[in-house]
Amino acid sequence: MAVFSQIDFADHEQVVFVSDDKSGLKAIITIHNSNLGPALGGCRMWPYATEDEAIRDVLRLSRGMTYKSAMANLKLGGGKSVIIGNPRTQKTPELLAAFARALEQLGGRYIAAEDSGTSVADIKYMAQFTRHVAGIVDKPTDDGMRSGDPSPATAYGVFVGIKAAARERLGRDSLEGLRIAVQGVGNVGFDLARQLKDAGAELWVTDIHRESLTAAARDLGATVVAPEDIFGLDVDIFAPCALGAVINDDTIPQLKAKIVAGAANNQLAEARHGAELFRRGILYAPDYVINAGGIIDVYHERTGFDRAALLRHIEGIYDNLMEVFERAREEERPTGEVADTIAEERFTR
Repeated sequence: MAVFSQIDFADHEQVVFVSDDKSGLKAIITIHNSNLGPALGGCRMWPYATEDEAIRDVLRLSRGMTYKSAMANLKLGGGKSVIIGNPRTQKTPELLAAFARALEQLGGRYIAAEDSGTSVADIKYMAQFTRHVAGIVDKPTDDGMRSGDPSPATAYGVFVGIKAAARERLGRDSLEGLRIAVQGVGNVGFDLARQLKDAGAELWVTDIHRESLTAAARDLGATVVAPEDIFGLDVDIFAPCALGAVINDDTIPQLKAKIVAGAANNQLAEARHGAELFRRGILYAPDYVINAGGIIDVYHERTGFDRAALLRHIEGIYDNLMEVFERAREEERPTGEVADTIAEERFTR
């Protein structure tokens, strides 16, 4: 199993493999870059088919967190962790405690938050065994309080980002009447779909979980389609909000959307797929720019929470994307390449 020679290794500072026989824990913790501050990123639990698949995923996610924090102007580095296993059947208190103890041994170089397969409750439980977790503090909203779950902040940031993409590609400030396909209606995707509906958009959705689709159809009036049909719909915007690598050689020829803008991490299977979107005239909102609301939320939790300041920071995603779009237009380069350049200017200086 190669690590240093992986194309996604990308100058990671540290890769830690963790195991615990008693709990069955098998996990990988990665720190990509800490120039701007401690590495912060979610802890994902997923039943990876192979260890190589888990390594590739955590390396890509970790690197993305460095770029995400830099683009969001946060004093944070990038890191990520994955626990190999099915969160619905293999997650136990003993496993979470073992992982938390491994975090504590890193002395704060990496800070974990919730992600796919883990919850705020899981992270709060880990806090009994380590100081180095985040996203666990209840926060005020217009309707009272919400948990430390950063998903609402992520969804709001993607909503703001979709408005920026619509301004750039479609020349309009309103989402009224736009046709939008949302792939994945979990915590983030469903909240995003709700905001899109409230803004007047028409929705098509898909997900691997039937209960999520039932709720989207019932509560949002969304049209449900099969997972394999979501790419080829005649829509204005395709919003990937599930797992990564969904923009690839198979799916790009199917796309009729003029914009790809969603919450998923690592949407491009390879960097060249961003260039292919550019060649076809499809505007891509770089994933780590548009989905930064969650990390912004966690950052504000750690530095003294002020809701007005948080919302202003998240709404800055609009300006960040417009900067990327403008430079991409002027330089005639794919938006992903331009976003990488801007982020690298920030975290390497």
